[in-house]
Amino acid sequence: MPRGIRLLIADDEHLIRGALSALLNLEPDIEVVASVDNGVAAAEMALQTKPDVCLLDLEMPQADGLEAAARILSTVATKVVIVTRHARPGVLRRALAARVSGFVPKSTPAEELADVIRDVAAGKRYIDPEIAATALTAERCPLTDRELDALRFSRSTMSVQEIADRLHLAPGTVRNYLSSAMTKLDARSRHEAAEIAWQQGWI
Repeated sequence: MPRGIRLLIADDEHLIRGALSALLNLEPDIEVVASVDNGVAAAEMALQTKPDVCLLDLEMPQADGLEAAARILSTVATKVVIVTRHARPGVLRRALAARVSGFVPKSTPAEELADVIRDVAAGKRYIDPEIAATALTAERCPLTDRELDALRFSRSTMSVQEIADRLHLAPGTVRNYLSSAMTKLDARSRHEAAEIAWQQGWI
């Protein structure tokens, strides 16, 4: 006989993932069906296990929580709750655009988290009030999608040529996007521009 809400947990911090799994499994109506440590594995396991709710850490290797959410929601009929230690201002807007149903801080007690999971499974949406307040005061992103794409790759050690290859663009076009982004953000380098965009939660 099924135990109710089937839950997938993805968090790259082993201790947190283990604690969440143990505590949430104690709830009579919640069953943890998968526990993984990165966004790519989360998308793969969601496809395999078809959970009712996916609890995803925002900051994960290979694919972050929002990337994983987009992949999961495009292939599986499920709900996603994002958990974060530090809610950067623009991240909530990106989460809502990705059709995420819940957004909570990592400091949320397990009992409260269980209630959020129940609400989300029932079709409601839950956004932590403090995170919502931060989002309301956030600056609107002045960058285009292509400028954001170029900056996203600039956070790594990739060269302009490598970024161009990944985006299927000419190197000159990528340089133009990066230059435009630097001007808009008043940054001295593409790496500084990428850091500003990341701090604002735009990438």
